Order: sequence, then structure tokens, then C-alpha cells
Amino acid sequence: MKKTLLTITIALLTSFSFSALAKDSAALPAIGGYDPVSYHTENKAVRGSGYHAATHKKQTYLFSSKENKALFEAAPAKYVPAFNGWCAYGVAVKKKFHTDPNVFAIVDGKLYLNLDKGIQEKWNAERAALITKAHVNWKKIKRKSASSL
Repeated sequence: MKKTLLTITIALLTSFSFSALAKDSAALPAIGGYDPVSYHTENKAVRGSGYHAATHKKQTYLFSSKENKALFEAAPAKYVPAFNGWCAYGVAVKKKFHTDPNVFAIVDGKLYLNLDKGIQEKWNAERAALITKAHVNWKKIKRKSASSL
């Protein structure tokens, strides 16, 4: 009886914990925990650290150094990825694809991420037109769930 009650209690607590994580977008780091400033300053994806974290618009960003965190906090709009980190090509075709933090481009000072290298090749082939299209589509899909598109 005690064992059953303990098992049920653990199951309930676990489900509440996962439910809370799913609802709280700040619970999981943006860009898979990569430092958004490093893309601009080092032109590469660098993993951030839990020692250097900041929240912007309900998204938690991790940084590889306190200096990068300070740069971000001074001008977050400069460093946050386009389309909240969704794949730029995906947004151009009215979808929300998760991204590989290592597949990126800085275009006119803005960070764009892509699903993978193959998608990035398609995106690069028509990049200017797809960026314009993605900005138009983003207004329509930004509040929609990925699964509904």
C-alpha cells in the first residue's frame, strides 16, 4: 500500500514538473543553449554556460562569458536570432522547423538559423527573396504552434 502510494505520488509530481516545463518557454534555453553574441563576434556557434544567463522576452539565453552577456543585455535586439530562432527557410514556406545552431548566417547584422546544411543551401540560393518572404510570413505564423502549420 505504501509502495503504491509512493509510486503514484512520484508519477504525479513528475507529470506536473514536465507540464510546467512545457508551458514555461524560459525553462529551456533559446538556440539550444548557444551564445547568440558569439555568432556576431566570433562568426561561430559557441555553447553558452549556465553561469552566464539572461532572459529576454520570455526566452533564456546562455552566454560563454560575462562580457557576451553584458553585450547582449545592452542591445538584445541586435543579438536575438530572426524568427525567434526558427529556421529562416521554414518561415519563408510558412513552417516552423527546429534548427541546428551550427547552421547559420549573419545577414545585414541579423542572425538567421537553418534546419540543416541542405536547407541552408536552398535558402542561400534565393536568400534575399526568402528573407523578404519570411518576414511577411512571420507576422502570420509567429503565434502559431509548429505542429499546427
